[in-house]
Amino acid sequence: MSQVHPLPPSAFILAGGQSTRMGLDKALTLLAGVPLIEHACNLLRSAGLEPRIAGAKSDLSAFAPTLLDDPTESSLGPLSGICSALRNASAQFAVFVPVDLPLLPASLIAWLLHHATVTQCAVAVSSVAGFIQTFPAVLDTAVLPSLQSNLNSNDRNTLRAFHTAADHLSRPVSVLPIELLLQAGKVSSPLDLPPDLWFLNINTPQDLSRAERLLTRRHL
Repeated sequence: MSQVHPLPPSAFILAGGQSTRMGLDKALTLLAGVPLIEHACNLLRSAGLEPRIAGAKSDLSAFAPTLLDDPTESSLGPLSGICSALRNASAQFAVFVPVDLPLLPASLIAWLLHHATVTQCAVAVSSVAGFIQTFPAVLDTAVLPSLQSNLNSNDRNTLRAFHTAADHLSRPVSVLPIELLLQAGKVSSPLDLPPDLWFLNINTPQDLSRAERLLTRRHL
């Protein structure tokens, strides 16, 4: 009797932001000489996943397969990219990372995915010092109808939408404290950065300069 193997998890980079504070498309902004979109692709590949790009403003097809947002939803924030991606996901779980978090360690993404698979939670995210981080996130694709309802409403807060979707499924949002994962040796930063810096968003030229300094310090 042949054995049925589950499909590999889907993995998506959210690249549809307006980039108004950066002044140019963040996905193509260079950090240490490498575009942020390439950092994000390398991050997912290091976690054993094949990336796809959701909601790109520029042609990013040279980096990974791309999905376009629904034109009627393209200016509605991260939820639009998430919904578009979930409609194209082939497996039960989908991993989401934004294009502007280049300092995330791959081990965190791998552990969130492992946790979601084992516990069958609706959503898996992490926290630092008690503050929940919206991304990276692992979502069961069954959350799509609820997220779509939020997208079509006046409340498009992504984290609230995650909680609402989980409630509709009567399944939890699992929040994994990074401090406990570090103590247990489940995650680590190859850059030896403290956890709060893993979530440095590259939104402005000043953020980009700070990230450059952190990478330079690591390689000294």
